[in-house]
Amino acid sequence: MFPEFEDVVSRLDKGQLATFPGGVHPQDHKALSNQTQIADLPLANEFVIPVRQHIGTDGALLVRVGDKVMKGQPLTQSNQPFSVPVHAPTSGVVTDITQHVTAHPSGLNELCVVLKADGQDIWAPLSPCDDYTALDKTALIEKLCDAGISGMGGAGFPTHIKASANNEVEFLIINGAECEPYITSDDRLMREHAESILTGIDILSYLLKPKCVVFAIEDNKPEALDAIRKQVVSRPHVRVVSIETKYPAGGEKQLIQVVTGREVPRKGLPLDIGVTMFNVGTCHAINDAISFGKPLIERIVTVTGKAVKRPGNYRTRLGTPVNHLLSQAGYLADKQKTPQVIMGGPMMGFTLNDAAVPVVKITNCLLVPETHELTQGEDERACIRCSACADACPATLLPQQLYWHSKAREYDKAQEYNLFDCIECGACAYVCPSEIPLVHYYRKAKADVRLELDEKAKSEKAKERFEARKARLEQEKAEREEKHRKAKEARLAAAEKPARKAADATADPAKDKVAAALARAKARKAAQAAQATGEKASAENAEATTADAPQATEKPAGNKKAAVAAAIARAKAKKAAQNAETAETPSDQVVTPADSPAPATAPANDRKAAVAAAVARAKAKKAAREAEQQSAPQSDSSAPATKPVEESEQAPAPESPDVSAEDSAAEAKKKRIAAAVAKAKAKKAQKENENKA
Repeated sequence: MFPEFEDVVSRLDKGQLATFPGGVHPQDHKALSNQTQIADLPLANEFVIPVRQHIGTDGALLVRVGDKVMKGQPLTQSNQPFSVPVHAPTSGVVTDITQHVTAHPSGLNELCVVLKADGQDIWAPLSPCDDYTALDKTALIEKLCDAGISGMGGAGFPTHIKASANNEVEFLIINGAECEPYITSDDRLMREHAESILTGIDILSYLLKPKCVVFAIEDNKPEALDAIRKQVVSRPHVRVVSIETKYPAGGEKQLIQVVTGREVPRKGLPLDIGVTMFNVGTCHAINDAISFGKPLIERIVTVTGKAVKRPGNYRTRLGTPVNHLLSQAGYLADKQKTPQVIMGGPMMGFTLNDAAVPVVKITNCLLVPETHELTQGEDERACIRCSACADACPATLLPQQLYWHSKAREYDKAQEYNLFDCIECGACAYVCPSEIPLVHYYRKAKADVRLELDEKAKSEKAKERFEARKARLEQEKAEREEKHRKAKEARLAAAEKPARKAADATADPAKDKVAAALARAKARKAAQAAQATGEKASAENAEATTADAPQATEKPAGNKKAAVAAAIARAKAKKAAQNAETAETPSDQVVTPADSPAPATAPANDRKAAVAAAVARAKAKKAAREAEQQSAPQSDSSAPATKPVEESEQAPAPESPDVSAEDSAAEAKKKRIAAAVAKAKAKKAQKENENKA
């Protein structure tokens, strides 16, 4: 748990500051360059402006080869949040856009715009702001971005990102420590441009609304402390504190710990503990951008070391080649056994491989030592595990463990020892008795890990692209298969039309059979109705004949009519019986929708129906014979009449021409009675048969 705001402010008012672990006290050598005022460096003939001079992404180019540009004209534009533009340091013509060596320890080439100066140094139109408080905060942040301002203390983080923080800011710390030996650019800037720096602080206070502003300066810069204190008289919200001179007190995490007593969490940001920090050079650039509309095209660079004739601080345009700056400072090549120029200080700087490297936004010093000015690096010896490096480490790491794992390329284990928490201050290498360039190993290990992470990220992106392509191909394949399936179904449907027509044609006879069965059922019903009508007529005729029988002998003409009627009745009865037999047989074989599901039982039912019909016919014939036999003695009592009747039954009528009219009448009567009885019995048997069926 970090100290509360009130406690921190109370300690600041009492002058009680915290400290950070480790640290070293090297000789500062600042007197070499801080004794003279800042000098304006003459323009170079050619400028090399790297497209990216900050932490983030490149901006989009706005110029082409052959374009004429004016001083302060943007050469790139910011198209992403972590992108800031670069501007032309002077007026001239763009002669090339190519890869060029830049200010980086790796010495790798980066995209640069090469500008040939025309010597006129004409400004592009500027847009100064007299009252920044009248502008919206968003507009102010956009102006900071358009001015191309990034952190000038060494990190190069985009200023507009830090100035647009949404977190509550309790402490705004201005870093004026400048702890590394030899470097005095911030010292001279505070002495000569205190008002401009404080105006930049006012703009930041307007944007961030901090509860407290702390201006921290090391106690080895008394002139800078006095200059700032004079300007803060009218700004009571700004507290100026003098901190102990100890390297690396100017480190962000270390200075926060000194001023507030709070520690930035591992993999965290100062905003996580309510603190944000800006360099004095950044504050000066903010004032130039807002108050005067000037983009960031120059900075103060310290040129120092005993191998230069005129050490001091120079106002240098960005893109100026280092060799031009050295020539103006009076480089003394004879004082060096081998040419050596260090960009930065002796602790965190790096040796340039090419003097054509351009000055960029984070270039604060060029150190040109004579042969014996700096401790000569002897041959690296084995680590003796003295732990001096661990005692000096301000980040409380174990440098010797990091060294072993970095040297062995065991980067996983090195990261377990918090490799990326190392601020590369060089304190460990400064105290190492074995002259081991520890920071060199750490930088190389970090670069390898970053490269590995980049490769992994590229691999993941490639995998995502592959998966996306695979999914797209599978989708296209599925769409093709679906299209082919539909086409196949269409072809099958087209081919099934004739088959369907044939099936419909084949199904018509079945329908005809059903219709025929229905017709037979209707015929059967009609036959039954006709049979019932015939039986009724026969019965009436029989009754009439019986009633007219005694008069037969008296009315010969009536007997003739009766014979004809009897013949007609017999014909009708015979036809009705035939119709009944015909209707009985098919009725048991009619195919209906109810019978169709059981085709296996149809033959057995047909056979039973046929047998039942045959039995019924046999019974009907037998009943008819019995009826004739019984009715014969009752129809006529004379014996002579019986024989002619029997003879008339056994022989056709034409064969008995001698039969008398009376015999014919009696015979007709018998036959009518017998037919009526037979028909009644047949009907009864048929009904019983239907009930059984």
